[in-house]
Amino acid sequence: MKMIRLNVQLPAPLKTKLDALRQRGTTAAGLIRHLLEKHFQQSIQ
Repeated sequence: MKMIRLNVQLPAPLKTKLDALRQRGTTAAGLIRHLLEKHFQQSIQ
C-alpha cells in the first residue's frame, strides 16, 4: 500500500503529550494511524 503524507496542526499541549509518547517509543504517525483504523472499524460495525 502506498503511503501518503498528511500534515496536521496541533495545539501545544497536545504536541507535548505526543512528545512524551515518543520518549516511550510511540511515534505520532503510528498513534494517528492506529486511532484512524480503530475509528473506521467502529464506523463499519
